[in-house]
Amino acid sequence: MDTDAQHVERDRSSRPSASEETSDTERPEGRSRFALAGRAADWLPGGRITLSVLVLLVFLLLVSRFVMQPFQIPSGSMEPGLRIGDRVLVNKLAYRFGSGPRRGDVVVFDGAGFFGSADYVKRVVGVGGDHVVCCDREGRLEVNDRPVDESAFLHRGDRPSDAPFDVVVPDGSLFVLGDHRSRSSDSRDRLGSPGGGMVPVENVIGRADWIAWPAGHWTRLTRPGAYARVPAPGGARG
Repeated sequence: MDTDAQHVERDRSSRPSASEETSDTERPEGRSRFALAGRAADWLPGGRITLSVLVLLVFLLLVSRFVMQPFQIPSGSMEPGLRIGDRVLVNKLAYRFGSGPRRGDVVVFDGAGFFGSADYVKRVVGVGGDHVVCCDREGRLEVNDRPVDESAFLHRGDRPSDAPFDVVVPDGSLFVLGDHRSRSSDSRDRLGSPGGGMVPVENVIGRADWIAWPAGHWTRLTRPGAYARVPAPGGARG
């Protein structure tokens, strides 16, 4: 028996047919996709380069709209951490899945109806239920009867506040302050106005997570440990 001949015949039969070896781009659906992209590129001035730029722009627009948005610092109210002209990246998903702003977060919010018509950037000092007081006998900010050491981020030479205040933050609201207290317009300035200077959580656009520009100031913004020992607001007065 010619076993070698039988082996060769079996090898030949096991090879895929020409139709099976056809690549995805040669299949009808593959050809249609490439043809559609080709027709779009032919229609646009600049061809495929223009099409690629448009796709990139749409992608960046979607990212900016739903994920991460750049924001330029307009004033010195958050110095020394954030300087005029710095561009921060605002994480718009930070509070979209059940978690809310926490004490110490730097947030960007829509000030319409409360602070004005612009977007603002401030630090969260009190959340719903918190009792916020300034100042104690040593001149420190107090949250839920616990003094907060703000020296790590408070502007040098500033006190926690030149004007005293004693507030309880309503549920669903935030009490916010700038780090450069002597140059910041924040919750303190609107305590006697409608809303009491509180920022509704629903007005928060997102959390500032990174300083992206200038390159030499590239920094990740982290929550300071000064608020870590502040107790829950269950024991707050008011």
